[in-house]
Amino acid sequence: MKRQRISRRELLKGVGITTAAVVAAPMINRGRFRLFAHSATEYSRQAIDLIGRATVIDMLNVLTLDFSKQQKWFKDPETFTASELQPYLDSGINVMHPAIGMGGPNAYENALQFFAAWNGFIASVGDHFMRIDSAADLKRVKKSGKIGVILGLQNSEHFRRPDDVDLFRGLGQRVSQLTYNARNLIGNGSTERRDEGISDFGVSIIERMNKVGMAIDVSHCGDRTTLDAFEISKKPVLITHSNCRALVSGHPRLKTDEAIKKVGEAGSVIGITGVRMFVKGDEPTTVEHVLDHFDHVRKLIGPEHLGVGSDMDLYGYDAMPPELNKQLRAAYKGSYGFREKLDIEGLNHPKRMFDLTEGLIRRKYSDADIEGILGGNFERVLAQNWNV
Repeated sequence: MKRQRISRRELLKGVGITTAAVVAAPMINRGRFRLFAHSATEYSRQAIDLIGRATVIDMLNVLTLDFSKQQKWFKDPETFTASELQPYLDSGINVMHPAIGMGGPNAYENALQFFAAWNGFIASVGDHFMRIDSAADLKRVKKSGKIGVILGLQNSEHFRRPDDVDLFRGLGQRVSQLTYNARNLIGNGSTERRDEGISDFGVSIIERMNKVGMAIDVSHCGDRTTLDAFEISKKPVLITHSNCRALVSGHPRLKTDEAIKKVGEAGSVIGITGVRMFVKGDEPTTVEHVLDHFDHVRKLIGPEHLGVGSDMDLYGYDAMPPELNKQLRAAYKGSYGFREKLDIEGLNHPKRMFDLTEGLIRRKYSDADIEGILGGNFERVLAQNWNV
């Protein structure tokens, strides 16, 4: 029997959810619901309502970490089946930002291929996915019932000159991280030996990004490059997916309190990730430690500057094909601090936004704060960046 999706209207009604096959037990323990037929996890009425109201944005959520599967989907979109689509629809995530790291001598050509592949895929599965180009798209995507895709890259090495920013914006790119982990002509990555900050060429790229309406991301940038970007940009700089170095001492990929305060001063947003070594330096590492990063930012600059950047696909790194997982780990320096597991139990499945919402409720965030964290805050700052 084909499983039915519970409608948004039914979710918000809360009571009387008895006929959808997705609900195994309609109401348990004073307003807690089992929403999914193959999961015994129960969610509160409050969490369900919040996911139902918010435009949920994950500012680093790749389509899949099984890269061979993605290549197959992009080459022949008809191979993307209804059963493969369903977890994305059930996830509660309305908008994904599937940026990847890309650089090297062929960065320009590779970026052209990346955006061509994504544009072709979205066009072919247009009943279920839509490209997000504007603030208006963000406002209408949830009602459309489609999965929104913000096209971006985790490097700006494909910008050979400022005019390339215009070109790639025309191809749909709306976010660009200035550097990945290594140095490029713009600035320095987080695992470079030294960070001398933004170059003169980098200033020209930032100025052009501001002019045409492309958001600047510094998630993987080094400390000086990060601070320089906030100083140079006339629009709020994003940290789409990083955590707080104060809670994981010495980790180069995380952001200092000084950088986080710049987020607040700029009216911008930092997306918190659940990648294990970015959450805590030792074991045990749990959902509660992820929530500590939200609390740290809230204490420093306020909840209106918080968002989500999971930095994974729906299933996490530990579910990758073993050989691909091995190759991924080998591509990073030892300072990344990989451990046996990369994911955190409770945030390593397609319904993780529900679990995260429950955690924020436990930590006494208001409903308005949670709606902002789930997407409203990123929606605000993306609109500011894209406004030309």
